[in-house]
Amino acid sequence: LATMEIIHAVTGLVRSPAMVTAMQVSSRLVAIFSITNAPSSQDQWGAGLMILAWSLVEVPRYLFYVFALITGDATKKTPYPLFWLRYSLFYVLYPAGITGEMSVFLKAMKDDTCLNFFGPQFSGIVYGYYVTLLVVYVLGSPFMIGNMAGNRKSAMKKRFAKPPPPPRGLVWPLDKKGGRSSTGTAKAILAAAVSEISQEQGQAVLKEKNWRFGYVKHLINLVKGQCESPLTALSAATAGLDKAYEVFQFVSPDGSSVSFKEAMEAKNTERFNTGYIKGEGQRSNGVLEVPYKGKILSGEPLKAQIKKWVSYGTIEPSAGDAMIKVVDNPEWLDLSDRYFVLLGAGSAMGPFLVLMALGANVVAIDLDRPRIWKRLIDIAKKSSGTITFPLKVKQVMCKDDEELCKHAGANLFTDTPKIRDWLVDLYPGKPFTVGSYAYLDGALHVQVSLAMDAICKDLSEKRRNTSLAYLCTPTDLHLIPKEAHEAAKANYKEYSRKLYCQFMSIIGQGKFLKNNAMKPVKSKDGNNEYYMVNGISVAQGPNYALAKRMQHWRAIVARSKNCIVASNIAPATSTVSVVHNRTFAWAYEGMPYFKPYEIFAPETSNAVMSALLFFDLNQNTSSANPKTILSNPNQLFQYGSFNGGAWRCAYTVDTIGEASVLIYFSRLAKPYAPWAVAGVAVVVGKLAGLY
Repeated sequence: LATMEIIHAVTGLVRSPAMVTAMQVSSRLVAIFSITNAPSSQDQWGAGLMILAWSLVEVPRYLFYVFALITGDATKKTPYPLFWLRYSLFYVLYPAGITGEMSVFLKAMKDDTCLNFFGPQFSGIVYGYYVTLLVVYVLGSPFMIGNMAGNRKSAMKKRFAKPPPPPRGLVWPLDKKGGRSSTGTAKAILAAAVSEISQEQGQAVLKEKNWRFGYVKHLINLVKGQCESPLTALSAATAGLDKAYEVFQFVSPDGSSVSFKEAMEAKNTERFNTGYIKGEGQRSNGVLEVPYKGKILSGEPLKAQIKKWVSYGTIEPSAGDAMIKVVDNPEWLDLSDRYFVLLGAGSAMGPFLVLMALGANVVAIDLDRPRIWKRLIDIAKKSSGTITFPLKVKQVMCKDDEELCKHAGANLFTDTPKIRDWLVDLYPGKPFTVGSYAYLDGALHVQVSLAMDAICKDLSEKRRNTSLAYLCTPTDLHLIPKEAHEAAKANYKEYSRKLYCQFMSIIGQGKFLKNNAMKPVKSKDGNNEYYMVNGISVAQGPNYALAKRMQHWRAIVARSKNCIVASNIAPATSTVSVVHNRTFAWAYEGMPYFKPYEIFAPETSNAVMSALLFFDLNQNTSSANPKTILSNPNQLFQYGSFNGGAWRCAYTVDTIGEASVLIYFSRLAKPYAPWAVAGVAVVVGKLAGLY
C-alpha cells in the first residue's frame, strides 16, 4: 500500500513531490525487507526506535488528512494542534527514524540470512547495496529534513496569512467557480496570439489540461510560427495584447467593474499632484563604471573584461561591441537633458542608481509606501539628478520629508489610468524613455506587466519621441545568432563526453541535460533561417512566461510604429527575489560549471544593462532603432544580449538545475568528504566484522 503514495504523487492526486515521496517510501520498503529477513536486526534498540518514529509520524499525518477532507481546507480549517503536529514532529521523528533505519541496515549487513536472500552468489551485491544506502542516508538526510522545514515554513505562512482585501483595480477576471484563477485567462491570451498562426494550435492551447507544465510547447509553437513573416509576428503579438485588455477587469472603489480596455479609455477627473526634488551632489566623472567582483572597472580594464566575456561566450559579440562603444563615447553619459520614466523605480534590477549618479531626470513610479520613497528621495538628494514623482497632495502642504514620503507614490494596479494621465501631461515636449522594471511573483507579475503595458502603449502613441525600455530575461524563448547556435552544439559535444554529464543524463532518464541547440526554423518564403533557444525554466511557471511574453509583444508592436525600443537580455542575477528560493540559489552556485555560464551580482547587471540602454538611445544603427532593418521583428531580442551564457551553453537552462545543485553541495562537502568516507568505512567495516 505504501507504493500507492508514489503513484498518487506521480499522477498528481496529491501535491507531494514525487521524487521525495519515492525516496521516503523506498527507504521504508528496504527497512521492512531488512528487519523481516535479518533476525539480528529485530532485537536491537534501533528497530523499536524506527517503528515508533514511523508510527508517531503517520498517525497524526493521516488524521490530518481526514480532517482536511472533512473541512475541505487543509491549511486554514484543520484543528491547529493537529496542524502543528503535522508540520513540527519531523524535527524529532525524522532524525530518530533515520537513526533507527540505519541501525537496521547495519545489522542486516552482518546477517547471513539477509545477505543470502537472493542466493549466496549475490551476497556481495547485497552487501554493496547496503554500503551505498548508508552513504546516501548520510548525504541525503539533510535534504529530506530541509525539505520538510521548507514545507513547514510555507504551511505556517499560509495558515496565518491575512485574508486578501476586496479586489480593486486591475484584476484577473472571475472564472466559472467564482474565483480569479489565472489558468483560463492565460490560456485565452496565448490562444488568441497562437490562433493568428494556426487555429488548430490555438485550440490546442485552450484544451491543454496540464497547463502548469504543458505551457512551454505552446510558447515554442508561437515563436516558431512568428518566424513565418514579419506580418505574422506582429499580428500574433497584437492579438495577444488585445485579448489581455479585453479579458482583464478593472474594479472601481465602489466594486463595479469594466474591462481593462474600457477603464483605460474612460475619462478621469482625478489627478495626481507633482513632487519634485533636485539633487545637490556632484555629477559623476561621466565615465562608464561597472562594479565586478570587488572592483570598479572602467576604461581599458573594462574593455578587456568585456572582451573576455565575449571570448568565453558569456555575452554576445553585439553586446560587447555596444558596451565598448559606450566606453568610447563618454558624452552619451551626460544625462542632464534626458528624462527617464521608471515604472518600478525601486526595483533591484532597475537603473535608478546609475541614472541618478549620471545626473538624469528621473520620473519615478513606485508603490505608495513611505519606506520606498525615503530611500529614493535620499538617493536623489545626494545625486546630481532630479526626481519627479506623483503626490496625493500638493508638495507645499508637506512640512518635511517624512510628510512628503507619506503622500508620495502610486499603485500600478489601482491607479493605472491616473498614472497614465499624469505622465501624458508631464513635462510637455520632453522626450521620455519609459522603462518597465516592476516585478512581482506569480499571477501578480502578469497584472503588473499589463498595467505597465497600458502606460507604455499610451505614452508611446500620445507623446512624440517616446522610447521604451525593457529588461528581458535569459529564461525565455529567443531568436539567436547562428554563431551562438553553433557554439551551443560544440559545447554539447564537449560536455557529452564528461563522465559527470553522462551520469546525470542516465539517472535523469532523458529529463536532465537536454541539448540546447534547437532545429532552425525557416520563414514562409524560405528566404530566411532563424535559430532559437528555449531558455524557459518551467519552475518559474506559466504566469512568469506570459508576463515576459507580453513585454515582447509590446516591444515589437511599438517598434513597428517607429518607436525606439531598447529590449536587451539581462543575465541571470542573484537578486533577493530570485535567491530567496533556495533551489534557485543552490543552482546558481553550481551553474558556472557549464561553460560559458556566469551568475552576476545585481550591481554588475544594473551597470551593464544601463550601458546597453545608453547605446540603444544614442546609436542609430542599433536594433532598437526602427530604421534598422530586421528580417523578423523578434530579431530585436537577438542583438545586444548580455545573457550570461544561456545561449551558448551545451544544455537548456531548465535541465541543468539538478546537476548544478548537486555540484554546489559536492563542493560544500568536498573538504569533509575524506573524513566522512573514512568514518563510514570504519563503522561499516567494524559492524560487518571485516576487522
